[in-house]
Amino acid sequence: MKYADVYQSWRSDPEAFWLKAAEAVDWTRKPAKALNDSRAPFYEWFGDGEMNTCWNAVDRHVEAGHGDRVAIIYDSPVTGAKRKTTYAELLDQTSRLAGALQGRGVARGDRVIIYMPMVPEAIVAMLACARIGAIHSVVFGGFAAHELAVRIDDAKPRAIIAGSCGIEPGRVVEYKPLLDGAIEQAAHKPDFCLILQRDEKRADLIDGRDFDMADAMAGATPAPCVPIGGADPLYILYTSGTTGQPKGVVRPSGGHAVALAWTMKHIYDIDPGDVFWAASDVGWVVGHSYICYAPLLIGCTTLVFEGKPVGTPDAGTFWRVIQEHGVKSLFTAPTAFRAIKREDPEGKLVGEYDLSCLQSLFLAGERADPDTIEWAQAQLGVPVIDHWWQTETGYAIVANPLGIEMLPVKIGSPTVAMPGYDVQILDETGHPMPPGELGAVAVKLPLPPGTLPTLWNAEDRFRSSYLTTFPGYYETGDAGVIDEDGYLKIMARTDDVINVAGHRLSTGAMEEVLGSLPEVAECAVIGVSDPLKGQLPLGFLCLNAGTEKPSDEVVKDAVKHVRAQIGPVAAFKLACVVDRLPKTRSGKILRGTMVKIADGETFKMPATIDDPAILDEIRTALQGLGYAR
Repeated sequence: MKYADVYQSWRSDPEAFWLKAAEAVDWTRKPAKALNDSRAPFYEWFGDGEMNTCWNAVDRHVEAGHGDRVAIIYDSPVTGAKRKTTYAELLDQTSRLAGALQGRGVARGDRVIIYMPMVPEAIVAMLACARIGAIHSVVFGGFAAHELAVRIDDAKPRAIIAGSCGIEPGRVVEYKPLLDGAIEQAAHKPDFCLILQRDEKRADLIDGRDFDMADAMAGATPAPCVPIGGADPLYILYTSGTTGQPKGVVRPSGGHAVALAWTMKHIYDIDPGDVFWAASDVGWVVGHSYICYAPLLIGCTTLVFEGKPVGTPDAGTFWRVIQEHGVKSLFTAPTAFRAIKREDPEGKLVGEYDLSCLQSLFLAGERADPDTIEWAQAQLGVPVIDHWWQTETGYAIVANPLGIEMLPVKIGSPTVAMPGYDVQILDETGHPMPPGELGAVAVKLPLPPGTLPTLWNAEDRFRSSYLTTFPGYYETGDAGVIDEDGYLKIMARTDDVINVAGHRLSTGAMEEVLGSLPEVAECAVIGVSDPLKGQLPLGFLCLNAGTEKPSDEVVKDAVKHVRAQIGPVAAFKLACVVDRLPKTRSGKILRGTMVKIADGETFKMPATIDDPAILDEIRTALQGLGYAR
């Protein structure tokens, strides 16, 4: 089987392609039609079908005789806890929690917010909602009370399932006071809350509103699966919006299960019983797709890791987990590997572990710079597969399909479009651009199954956010190029393409050059305002541990290197060395916030920022260069 043949089979008959893929899912009523386009651009996949995602992820594996297979491995270096949950145990836990929700009035179509740390109970909570047709909305554990309140008011949940606390290296984060504050701020009030009591910090429960989750499950009647429509929502996941009001991405049940099941074999080359580790968080889309749903849909073992790539206890923790649990494929963000590389640039810790079980590494979530990819390849000796997707799509738009055939790697490119995606590069007027030209990355409609059909209670915002700029296309918000071979290269977010004296330049291309310097562990380039040229690039450099070269010499080398690789047109003259870069908790660098600081504009503190104190360090560095006044 060749990728080109598979992709062409989709292009020639999308309806037949997706109905065939749908055979991997158990339906209580099989869909007769894949796509309903009667309300375009609000497309509906498998709308005449009926199924249940929890059944497909749990029950059917037990019925097939695989109840003793391990479904979830929990590994928590921050608490020292480890445990395994079989599919039979997961069925019992999920049906009991579903029964506890159902017994308190939660029904099909009701919303349930899940506000939990990285523990198996978070997966159980998601599946329990799916089991009874309730729509879950996972909010990243530790989000501030205001951000949680905004989501409560938008989703209007019947119930909230929360942990008493989360565990960070060296500290306990109490969730319950944040939850109480959010409910107090929110206009909408949930009927009740179920609280997972953790020994590290048990929470005080409010009588009549809060219930101990373990007690509620122990006294519940197990609930059976409720069939729901193939186009009915499985979950809402809020992603940041330009207005400050988060956007509720809706995930449809049927298409989600079909698409994710297809990707596990064809993209990741994972079979039932394999151990798959997505080192992310259930609060992000990767956690939804590839910690919870996709691995369980095909009957493999998923890994729930409560830790960090460094500091729990060292930069070898990933290798320890891979060896100990027999991980076949690791999926993480490039920022995790940059953190490991910075702490252990020579990869000395890699040699202390037997990683012969590992067959592939997948990177996504941000641009994977060539230096990080090459370092990972050299250390692990396995294919390092960059792939590109978004919260809105829920799975890869562009990838190297390891389970079909491994295509030649072009470092810096996530490779080629997957079936369902007709990816094009458009100019500002919406016309396709020739190969090699930088432009806006857009996807021709309709988007494939499992991608967002709309935003929660916000159809107009869905149109304006994604469909208005280029009629007939989904606007990704990314800028890039496609070469003669159809390989896509993402260069930057559209708003990270800067205009220097009339020349449109990619900050991502400059970051690639800076990242190739031996002293640089991580970097970021932003465009700052300039009265003469409109914008100028400014670089931030984080250095590898043990770097002996003085910072001012590294900066001089950086300026020379960009000039040599990109040319004087880049006008790259400004750079500084910083200890760290401001990021979201999922590892994305907050370039837009850095631009606002540099230009002296007011900005809202990003809700997802990992450590707000870093912004003061960035401001100080910028002031040293004459900015952030």
